[in-house]
Amino acid sequence: MANTRKPSSNDLERRVAAALAPSVVPGAHAVLGLSGGIDSAVLLSILRGLAPQLGFSLRAIHVDHGISPNAPTWAEFCERLCRESGVPLQVVKVDVARDGELGLEGEARRARYEAFAGVEADLLVLAQHRDDQAETLLLQLLRGSGLRGMAAMPRARSLVGTRMRVLRPLLDVSREEIEAYARERGLAWVEDESNADTVRRRNFLRREVLPLVERQFPAARELMARAAGHLAEAVELVDAQARLDREHAGGEQIDLPRLLELGEARAKNVLRHLCEERGVAAPSAAKLGELLRQLASARQDAAVSVPLSGWSFRRYRDRLYLEPPRGAPEPEMREPWNGESSLPLLALGGVLRFKPEEGRGLSVARLRSAPVTVRLRKGGERLQPNCRRPRRTLKNLLQERGVPPWRRERLPLVYCGDRLVSVPGVGDECEYQAASGEAGLIVSWEPLE
Repeated sequence: MANTRKPSSNDLERRVAAALAPSVVPGAHAVLGLSGGIDSAVLLSILRGLAPQLGFSLRAIHVDHGISPNAPTWAEFCERLCRESGVPLQVVKVDVARDGELGLEGEARRARYEAFAGVEADLLVLAQHRDDQAETLLLQLLRGSGLRGMAAMPRARSLVGTRMRVLRPLLDVSREEIEAYARERGLAWVEDESNADTVRRRNFLRREVLPLVERQFPAARELMARAAGHLAEAVELVDAQARLDREHAGGEQIDLPRLLELGEARAKNVLRHLCEERGVAAPSAAKLGELLRQLASARQDAAVSVPLSGWSFRRYRDRLYLEPPRGAPEPEMREPWNGESSLPLLALGGVLRFKPEEGRGLSVARLRSAPVTVRLRKGGERLQPNCRRPRRTLKNLLQERGVPPWRRERLPLVYCGDRLVSVPGVGDECEYQAASGEAGLIVSWEPLE
């Protein structure tokens, strides 16, 4: 028999506290995504009460998409609500591409998450609830999504490109319970007029399809949200298998023969996992299959490059790389080094490190003989990393170490005066190497991808 007991507001607060507790440490900085609707207004009220109890600081962010004519009114409401609640609020206006490839709702979501990513916090708390989860599962199913899409919204995940964790503590709470809490506490909120527009697919499912389904399956939303939870557990298992397979296939630089010997399903899973890790929308199963076929049939020396949302899968020899979008570097770049332990080179997409180590790397004393600068290849450079072998062309050394051609043009070269003295990942000029017992510097290059 179904449980007909009406939950109290205290029940809801306890459930939210239990959902937050595993991810909240004392002193954490939390930011709430506040739309002004009933869901986020309720969550603001709950979080405000839990902050002293769990030991986190709370502020809010309201993203003004500029789509609705009522957007300024919503922002004003959020400002008033947060002022009355004693919670700091940041309002961010974004430009939404109305004719973008993701559609209006998808482009709004992308703009919203870009705004979230610009916030300095430990936790981003969002107010999606159980009914939202059921609607998302149904939407993804009707789009023909894969396992990850049908797992819908995770309760907790990392926000790519930030240190934040995204938390959704209301995912086990129904819309009915949220409305009851708001009425009991006398809370105010705003209504988004677009929620009544059934031309939008989510609203159509919410207002037309799900009520019809519930005539035959009264607990449909709860059961669908539960199914999304089961699918999320399956995604965890698939991800665990992907990590094992990636390790087998070489980790960051994927060994193609090893990847292909896994079979198509597991190879596709590895590529999806790599995209997910980099924050790149994974291609469809059909496109992944076509990519694998191109890679399997191409000659070893063929230059294979498959574009992917600005990124690209590229092959060099028997290795597969997922490369971020980058413009051409300034060929005349000349960056001075003044003894820093790290030298950010954003134009090249990385950081040049100088780690002190006795008797290894570049001699600190020799580097004092002339100004040290960082430059790019022009062609014809030579280096003698092995004192027992003759000086060789840098091109030959890079080929020998399997550095892909597109990375060679962005590789920082360290010069002392006009002498090339170090190439990260290749070696240091013989005459400039630190002797035993002498202060030295290990030079390394860390891409920011």
